[in-house]
Amino acid sequence: MRIRKALITDIKEIQVLVNDFARKEQMIPRSVNELYENIRDFVVADDKHGIVGACALHILWEDLAEIRSLAVRKEFQGKGIGRKMVNNCIRDARALGIKRVFVLTYQPDFFRKLKFRDTDKASLPQKIWGDCIRCPKFPECDEHALIRDVSSNT
Repeated sequence: MRIRKALITDIKEIQVLVNDFARKEQMIPRSVNELYENIRDFVVADDKHGIVGACALHILWEDLAEIRSLAVRKEFQGKGIGRKMVNNCIRDARALGIKRVFVLTYQPDFFRKLKFRDTDKASLPQKIWGDCIRCPKFPECDEHALIRDVSSNT
């Protein structure tokens, strides 16, 4: 299993994976066009089975980025793949000089184990009026908002 930057040839597999979770209302669906436009945000986990996980680091502001579209195929969950992809995105954020990374999730305990702490969604205005407005649950969002300081290795 390796974690690597996504390639153009990975787009269709990423879309299938992400949109499978979106159909279960666990994340926002992504169009092929949107994935092509944001390919540089994504890392993937792959092995002989193809793409088994995907995760994106999306820059929102000079000091704020979002971990989004974290998805791991069901049969590969619980093996540390999601953690490795998130940690990869955090390293990238740190290298870019990003100070804080947040996530909106239905799996808050997963992110708490990765040193994210709960935060109020109202503290994330760039996000609320970005992707969230496209969500069928908006404005009655039931996701948890968590944030992590990544400006140091702690």
